[in-house]
Amino acid sequence: MEMITGVEKSDALRIEADLLLTCLEPGLFSPGIREGAFTCRRNFDPPLVMTGHISRLTGVHRGYVLVFEDITEKKKIEEELFRATKHAGIGRLAAGVSHEIGNPLASISSLVQELITEDNAPFVKSSLVTINQHVERIARIVRSLGDFARLYPRQRVPTSLHGILDNTLDLVRYDRNFKKIKIQTAVEDVPPLTIDPDQIQQVFLNLILNARDAMPSGGWLTLRTHADDETVVVEVSDTGHGIRREHIRRIYDPFFTTKGIGKGTGLGLSVSYGIVQEHGGAIFVESDPGHGTTFQVALPAFVLPEAALQG
Repeated sequence: MEMITGVEKSDALRIEADLLLTCLEPGLFSPGIREGAFTCRRNFDPPLVMTGHISRLTGVHRGYVLVFEDITEKKKIEEELFRATKHAGIGRLAAGVSHEIGNPLASISSLVQELITEDNAPFVKSSLVTINQHVERIARIVRSLGDFARLYPRQRVPTSLHGILDNTLDLVRYDRNFKKIKIQTAVEDVPPLTIDPDQIQQVFLNLILNARDAMPSGGWLTLRTHADDETVVVEVSDTGHGIRREHIRRIYDPFFTTKGIGKGTGLGLSVSYGIVQEHGGAIFVESDPGHGTTFQVALPAFVLPEAALQG
């Protein structure tokens, strides 16, 4: 009970139960008590979800018996299963949509680019350029849909994680939106990973771009790596505006985004989540609204045979 309530036994004596167990329903111990089951969620870290059952004591002693069961892990598994099922269903839909839109979109783009090269009036030319920009934006969304729907395994090879991180940083260093952001790294020597380097680079690129968008006025972007037993962990931290608590559970949902219109498709984290899961890893997030966010990507390590290392 000390762990559940965060209150030591000596401090809990003679305090009403509903003040200790703040997650209980109001009035649970009122004279008109309703016997039966209830759910209790603890709001501070680490979070706990419990089911409880309350019943009256009969006989000489008056009072109630409260029985709790910790179902936090069960709830977590149920949410993972629900998310995986939802991803699979939307993935099949996305595959069809991506295919049906992609082909005519390629034709439109080709024709617009051909018209731009013609000797048109200034208004027509500027309009065609605008049309082409919108076509390119639609194409990016379609590509994201295709990535989200791609369920087949790709080629995985022993790869240096530091090489992927260096390449990803090289991609973003020349982005004008990164001019106000300071980048620091704290990387340890970690074993190589058996991964699809393109997919994992996409994960890190998505996380880094999200960090950039969370710091429009500038800040610090920090990349850390370390090996933990048979797992390699990569942390991407920012000092941005953070993620509101009510949004944390939805950030991996397809098409969910807190960015403004035209600034995000809501597929980046969904795609990243699927890629990490396919690699047998996990992705975690911690966020303090107003102070920043840290994403952790944990991937199983792969140790090369000695002969291969020598080669």
